[in-house]
Amino acid sequence: MPLPTPELHTARLRLRPFTDADAAPLHALHSSADVLRYWDSPPWTEPSRAQRFLTTCRTMEEEGTGARVAVDRLSDGAFIGWCGLTGWNPDFRSASLGYVFAAAAWGHGYATETAGAVLRWAFDTLDLNRVQAETDTRNAASARVLEKLGFVREGTLREDCIVNGDVSDSWIFGLLRRERPPTTDH
Repeated sequence: MPLPTPELHTARLRLRPFTDADAAPLHALHSSADVLRYWDSPPWTEPSRAQRFLTTCRTMEEEGTGARVAVDRLSDGAFIGWCGLTGWNPDFRSASLGYVFAAAAWGHGYATETAGAVLRWAFDTLDLNRVQAETDTRNAASARVLEKLGFVREGTLREDCIVNGDVSDSWIFGLLRRERPPTTDH
């Protein structure tokens, strides 16, 4: 069953389905070693990686396994990152949350604002009961975003990623419908 990617709006952002025109800014985002220093795969070196990402977004939508939205800042229309739900399981009413933002967008609350809108959609439209997220234990900023949204750190996956020879641990966070804050728009 398909899962149409939503278009969502917040006070400062527009969250929308990806288009082919997003390939260049998406490649720029994912080719930054600084942006991906805690990611579970190395920075992209080939522009074709962006096209594969866009194809995966369409496949997830068609197969009903998830949805990823591009994030544009309303003030200037700039693409600043993306956020998505993957592994959507309608039987278990669960999914996993992920996001990536350009370094220039860090520290402005955009990740919290974006993820809050995606979570409202997830709980209210998809009727999810649980959303989980993982972050590298060294990524304090991402952990703070999740905690602001009401996520609870549930455990540590020891040495679960090796990227460019770097071994790292990840924290698992979970947010249950009954525990979410009254509003997730920050």
